[in-house]
Amino acid sequence: MYAEERRRQIASLTAVEGRVNVTELSERFDVTAETVRRDLATLDREGVVHRVHGGAVASQSFQTAEFPLDTRLRSAQSAKTAIARAALDFLPAPGGSIFLDSGTTINAIAELIGDRPGGARWSIVTNSLPSALNLAAKHAPDVQLLGGTVRAITQAVVGDTSLRTLALMRADVAFIGTNALTLDHGLSTADSQEAAVKSAMVTNAHRVIVLCDSTKLGNDYLVSFAGIADIDVVITDANAPDFYVDALREREVDVVIAG
Repeated sequence: MYAEERRRQIASLTAVEGRVNVTELSERFDVTAETVRRDLATLDREGVVHRVHGGAVASQSFQTAEFPLDTRLRSAQSAKTAIARAALDFLPAPGGSIFLDSGTTINAIAELIGDRPGGARWSIVTNSLPSALNLAAKHAPDVQLLGGTVRAITQAVVGDTSLRTLALMRADVAFIGTNALTLDHGLSTADSQEAAVKSAMVTNAHRVIVLCDSTKLGNDYLVSFAGIADIDVVITDANAPDFYVDALREREVDVVIAG
């Protein structure tokens, strides 16, 4: 496991549980206590957690930092692949319509859709350059890439042109990625323009499927784009804390554990 991914998981655990200790983290991630202390020191400097004697407690500040796409591709790779495979069960009937949001896990499901027999039978709208190119390379004939401005860090298309187009559209299913998920703040991300596109897809889809690996549970980013009540399904991985899974199900969200 990369140090960055381990730190993301530590941050998520701290946010969910409120407090973590060095000994338990050392055993969980099979690293030395000194490695955990360095991780906590790094997260403390970034304002993600607050160091305390023997461990750390959750920070209440909203995150704003974004990681480049190539960095995110290396984070939780096996979990994202499993989540993308599980998401295939929620594809609409042939002839149906799909919104594909931007993000590494969404890009993974786009690749699987392109490989799927009969995958060309869906109408697909996306604001993700990698997803659109992947589907086009696999000869999916009905793929629409939204127009607008490309954000280099995420390779997502955003802006007024995208929003005006989405306002005229409806989809059977929206597959949505997120930087973070909390029970009170819902789904959130760092950039307001990306949040606006995500929100439009959520609003204009009959069913909303959120692809969210466990490192994002309990984290909070600056811009909320959907509440828990706005989503139908959350697909996550086996490392998701039971507390979060149970809390989402109590709120009538179908939670699928991929793996």
